[in-house]
Amino acid sequence: MSLSFIPLGVGDAFSALHYSSCLAVEAEGQVLLVDCPHPIRKMMREASLATGVPLDVDRVSAVALTHLHADHASGLESMGYFSFFVLRRKLELLTHPAVAERLWEGHLAAGMECLIEKRGEAPNDKHFDDYFEHTPLSTEAAVRHGPFLIESRLTYHHVPTTALRIHAGGRCLGYSADTAFDEGLIHWLSRADLVIHETNYGVHTPYEKLAALPAELRARMRLIHYPDDFDTEASVIEPLRQGHRYTV
Repeated sequence: MSLSFIPLGVGDAFSALHYSSCLAVEAEGQVLLVDCPHPIRKMMREASLATGVPLDVDRVSAVALTHLHADHASGLESMGYFSFFVLRRKLELLTHPAVAERLWEGHLAAGMECLIEKRGEAPNDKHFDDYFEHTPLSTEAAVRHGPFLIESRLTYHHVPTTALRIHAGGRCLGYSADTAFDEGLIHWLSRADLVIHETNYGVHTPYEKLAALPAELRARMRLIHYPDDFDTEASVIEPLRQGHRYTV
Protein backbone atom coordinates (compact mmCIF):
# COMPACT_ATOMS: atom_id res chain seq x y z
CA MET A 1 0.00 0.00 0.00
CA SER A 2 1.12 3.58 -0.63
CA LEU A 3 -0.07 7.19 -0.56
CA SER A 4 0.92 9.41 -3.46
CA PHE A 5 -0.20 12.70 -4.95
CA ILE A 6 0.15 14.84 -8.05
CA PRO A 7 -0.08 18.63 -7.82
CA LEU A 8 -2.44 19.55 -10.66
CA GLY A 9 -1.71 23.19 -9.91
CA VAL A 10 0.63 25.05 -7.56
CA GLY A 11 -0.18 28.72 -8.18
CA ASP A 12 -2.21 31.36 -6.41
CA ALA A 13 -5.38 33.08 -7.62
CA PHE A 14 -3.42 35.53 -9.79
CA SER A 15 -0.86 33.22 -11.38
CA ALA A 16 -0.06 33.58 -15.06
CA LEU A 17 2.42 30.67 -14.92
CA HIS A 18 0.59 27.88 -13.10
CA TYR A 19 -2.85 26.43 -12.57
CA SER A 20 -4.50 27.18 -9.24
CA SER A 21 -3.47 24.94 -6.37
CA CYS A 22 -5.05 21.49 -6.42
CA LEU A 23 -3.93 17.96 -5.54
CA ALA A 24 -4.89 14.55 -6.90
CA VAL A 25 -4.23 12.16 -4.00
CA GLU A 26 -4.15 8.42 -4.76
CA ALA A 27 -4.31 5.33 -2.56
CA GLU A 28 -5.46 1.80 -3.35
CA GLY A 29 -6.53 2.86 -6.84
CA GLN A 30 -8.83 5.64 -5.64
CA VAL A 31 -8.27 9.31 -6.43
CA LEU A 32 -9.29 12.08 -4.03
CA LEU A 33 -9.13 15.64 -5.32
CA VAL A 34 -8.15 18.29 -2.81
CA ASP A 35 -9.93 21.39 -4.13
CA CYS A 36 -11.31 21.76 -7.63
CA PRO A 37 -10.37 24.84 -9.67
CA HIS A 38 -11.23 25.41 -13.33
CA PRO A 39 -10.30 23.99 -15.87
CA ILE A 40 -10.14 20.78 -13.85
CA ARG A 41 -10.36 18.22 -16.68
CA LYS A 42 -7.62 19.99 -18.64
CA MET A 43 -5.50 20.03 -15.48
CA MET A 44 -6.02 16.29 -15.01
CA ARG A 45 -5.32 15.54 -18.66
CA GLU A 46 -2.02 17.43 -18.65
CA ALA A 47 -0.97 15.77 -15.38
CA SER A 48 -1.80 12.38 -16.90
CA LEU A 49 0.39 13.08 -19.91
CA ALA A 50 3.23 14.28 -17.67
CA THR A 51 3.14 11.39 -15.18
CA GLY A 52 1.56 8.46 -17.03
CA VAL A 53 -1.08 8.22 -14.29
CA PRO A 54 -4.61 8.08 -15.75
CA LEU A 55 -6.67 10.94 -14.33
CA ASP A 56 -10.17 12.04 -15.27
CA VAL A 57 -13.50 12.62 -13.56
CA ASP A 58 -14.41 8.94 -13.69
CA ARG A 59 -11.41 8.13 -11.44
CA VAL A 60 -12.24 10.80 -8.85
CA SER A 61 -14.12 9.20 -5.98
CA ALA A 62 -14.64 12.53 -4.16
CA VAL A 63 -13.52 16.14 -3.87
CA ALA A 64 -12.25 17.38 -0.51
CA LEU A 65 -13.03 21.10 -0.64
CA THR A 66 -11.10 23.40 1.69
CA HIS A 67 -12.98 26.65 0.99
CA LEU A 68 -15.10 28.58 -1.50
CA HIS A 69 -12.65 31.01 -3.10
CA ALA A 70 -12.86 30.60 -6.87
CA ASP A 71 -9.23 29.53 -7.29
CA HIS A 72 -10.13 26.48 -5.19
CA ALA A 73 -13.78 25.82 -6.09
CA SER A 74 -14.47 27.16 -9.61
CA GLY A 75 -14.28 23.70 -11.22
CA LEU A 76 -17.12 22.21 -9.17
CA GLU A 77 -19.81 23.24 -11.64
CA SER A 78 -18.15 21.47 -14.57
CA MET A 79 -17.31 18.43 -12.40
CA GLY A 80 -20.90 18.29 -11.18
CA TYR A 81 -22.33 18.56 -14.68
CA PHE A 82 -19.92 15.98 -16.10
CA SER A 83 -20.85 13.54 -13.34
CA PHE A 84 -24.57 14.23 -13.85
CA PHE A 85 -24.73 14.04 -17.66
CA VAL A 86 -21.85 11.72 -18.60
CA LEU A 87 -21.20 9.46 -15.62
CA ARG A 88 -24.85 9.43 -14.42
CA ARG A 89 -23.83 9.68 -10.80
CA LYS A 90 -23.53 12.25 -8.05
CA LEU A 91 -20.18 13.79 -7.20
CA GLU A 92 -19.23 13.25 -3.57
CA LEU A 93 -18.02 16.35 -1.74
CA LEU A 94 -16.13 16.15 1.53
CA THR A 95 -16.19 19.52 3.24
CA HIS A 96 -16.74 21.07 6.63
CA PRO A 97 -20.32 22.30 7.33
CA ALA A 98 -19.00 25.86 7.70
CA VAL A 99 -17.68 25.64 4.14
CA ALA A 100 -20.76 23.85 2.78
CA GLU A 101 -23.17 26.38 4.29
CA ARG A 102 -22.98 28.77 1.33
CA LEU A 103 -21.72 26.35 -1.32
CA TRP A 104 -25.03 26.06 -3.18
CA GLU A 105 -26.74 29.43 -2.74
CA GLY A 106 -23.56 31.47 -2.67
CA HIS A 107 -21.54 29.66 -5.33
CA LEU A 108 -23.25 27.03 -7.52
CA ALA A 109 -26.97 27.77 -7.73
CA ALA A 110 -26.80 30.59 -10.27
CA GLY A 111 -25.31 28.24 -12.86
CA MET A 112 -26.91 24.92 -11.89
CA GLU A 113 -30.39 25.48 -10.42
CA CYS A 114 -32.22 25.74 -13.75
CA LEU A 115 -31.68 22.89 -16.22
CA ILE A 116 -33.30 22.00 -19.55
CA GLU A 117 -32.81 18.24 -19.81
CA LYS A 118 -34.63 17.77 -23.15
CA ARG A 119 -35.14 20.19 -26.04
CA GLY A 120 -38.59 21.75 -26.03
CA GLU A 121 -39.23 21.06 -22.36
CA ALA A 122 -39.49 23.66 -19.65
CA PRO A 123 -36.47 24.01 -17.36
CA ASN A 124 -36.42 21.87 -14.25
CA ASP A 125 -35.56 23.21 -10.84
CA LYS A 126 -32.43 21.52 -9.56
CA HIS A 127 -30.91 21.49 -6.12
CA PHE A 128 -27.59 20.60 -4.55
CA ASP A 129 -28.70 17.03 -3.86
CA ASP A 130 -29.41 16.43 -7.56
CA TYR A 131 -25.72 16.77 -8.41
CA PHE A 132 -23.76 16.20 -5.22
CA GLU A 133 -23.48 13.94 -2.20
CA HIS A 134 -22.20 15.82 0.83
CA THR A 135 -20.10 14.08 3.47
CA PRO A 136 -19.37 16.54 6.30
CA LEU A 137 -15.83 16.82 7.57
CA SER A 138 -15.39 17.37 11.29
CA THR A 139 -12.81 19.07 13.47
CA GLU A 140 -13.77 16.65 16.26
CA ALA A 141 -13.24 13.27 14.58
CA ALA A 142 -11.70 11.74 11.46
CA VAL A 143 -14.00 10.95 8.53
CA ARG A 144 -13.56 7.83 6.40
CA HIS A 145 -13.81 7.88 2.61
CA GLY A 146 -12.68 4.65 0.97
CA PRO A 147 -9.00 4.13 1.84
CA PHE A 148 -8.71 7.73 3.10
CA LEU A 149 -9.16 8.82 6.71
CA ILE A 150 -9.48 12.61 6.78
CA GLU A 151 -9.00 14.99 9.69
CA SER A 152 -9.69 18.70 9.42
CA ARG A 153 -8.85 21.90 11.30
CA LEU A 154 -10.13 25.42 10.67
CA THR A 155 -7.52 27.92 9.50
CA TYR A 156 -7.25 31.71 9.73
CA HIS A 157 -8.50 32.97 6.35
CA HIS A 158 -11.01 35.39 4.84
CA VAL A 159 -13.72 32.72 4.57
CA PRO A 160 -14.24 29.40 6.41
CA THR A 161 -11.31 27.18 5.40
CA THR A 162 -10.02 23.83 6.61
CA ALA A 163 -6.57 22.34 6.69
CA LEU A 164 -6.44 18.57 6.22
CA ARG A 165 -4.56 15.51 7.40
CA ILE A 166 -5.15 12.65 4.97
CA HIS A 167 -4.25 9.14 6.12
CA ALA A 168 -3.92 6.15 3.78
CA GLY A 169 -1.48 3.34 3.13
CA GLY A 170 0.04 3.73 6.58
CA ARG A 171 1.14 7.30 5.81
CA CYS A 172 -0.22 10.79 6.48
CA LEU A 173 -0.26 13.84 4.20
CA GLY A 174 -0.83 17.25 5.80
CA TYR A 175 -2.24 20.18 3.80
CA SER A 176 -2.44 23.69 5.23
CA ALA A 177 -4.93 25.07 2.70
CA ASP A 178 -5.05 28.88 2.66
CA THR A 179 -4.06 30.36 6.00
CA ALA A 180 -2.19 33.02 7.87
CA PHE A 181 0.85 31.77 9.75
CA ASP A 182 -0.43 29.82 12.74
CA GLU A 183 1.93 28.04 15.13
CA GLY A 184 -0.92 25.86 16.37
CA LEU A 185 -1.71 24.77 12.83
CA ILE A 186 1.97 24.09 12.13
CA HIS A 187 2.10 21.86 15.20
CA TRP A 188 -1.08 20.05 14.09
CA LEU A 189 0.31 19.51 10.59
CA SER A 190 3.75 18.44 11.86
CA ARG A 191 2.34 15.07 12.92
CA ALA A 192 2.01 14.18 9.23
CA ASP A 193 4.77 12.37 7.33
CA LEU A 194 4.77 15.10 4.68
CA VAL A 195 3.36 18.64 5.03
CA ILE A 196 2.23 20.77 2.10
CA HIS A 197 2.04 24.41 3.17
CA GLU A 198 0.96 27.51 1.30
CA THR A 199 3.00 30.71 1.10
CA ASN A 200 1.88 34.05 -0.31
CA TYR A 201 1.27 37.72 0.36
CA GLY A 202 -1.45 39.46 2.37
CA VAL A 203 -3.38 37.32 4.84
CA HIS A 204 -1.33 34.27 3.91
CA THR A 205 1.80 32.65 5.34
CA PRO A 206 5.04 34.58 4.74
CA TYR A 207 7.83 32.40 3.37
CA GLU A 208 10.21 33.82 6.01
CA LYS A 209 8.08 32.30 8.79
CA LEU A 210 8.29 28.84 7.23
CA ALA A 211 12.00 29.18 6.44
CA ALA A 212 12.62 29.81 10.16
CA LEU A 213 11.03 26.51 11.23
CA PRO A 214 13.27 23.70 12.54
CA ALA A 215 15.30 21.96 9.83
CA GLU A 216 13.69 18.57 10.55
CA LEU A 217 10.24 19.97 9.83
CA ARG A 218 11.37 21.93 6.77
CA ALA A 219 12.77 18.68 5.33
CA ARG A 220 9.26 17.18 5.53
CA MET A 221 7.56 20.27 4.11
CA ARG A 222 6.73 21.27 0.54
CA LEU A 223 5.42 24.64 -0.68
CA ILE A 224 2.30 25.36 -2.73
CA HIS A 225 0.11 28.37 -3.63
CA TYR A 226 3.18 30.52 -4.18
CA PRO A 227 3.15 33.68 -6.34
CA ASP A 228 4.75 33.86 -9.77
CA ASP A 229 7.68 35.94 -8.46
CA PHE A 230 8.58 33.40 -5.77
CA ASP A 231 12.23 32.35 -6.11
CA THR A 232 11.85 28.57 -6.22
CA GLU A 233 15.59 28.02 -6.72
CA ALA A 234 16.61 29.92 -3.59
CA SER A 235 13.94 28.43 -1.33
CA VAL A 236 15.18 26.36 1.63
CA ILE A 237 11.88 24.44 1.45
CA GLU A 238 11.19 22.48 -1.71
CA PRO A 239 8.36 23.96 -3.79
CA LEU A 240 5.99 21.47 -5.37
CA ARG A 241 6.20 21.12 -9.15
CA GLN A 242 3.02 21.05 -11.17
CA GLY A 243 2.45 17.74 -12.91
CA HIS A 244 5.00 15.73 -10.90
CA ARG A 245 4.15 12.63 -8.88
CA TYR A 246 5.19 12.45 -5.23
CA THR A 247 5.08 9.58 -2.74
CA VAL A 248 4.41 10.35 0.90
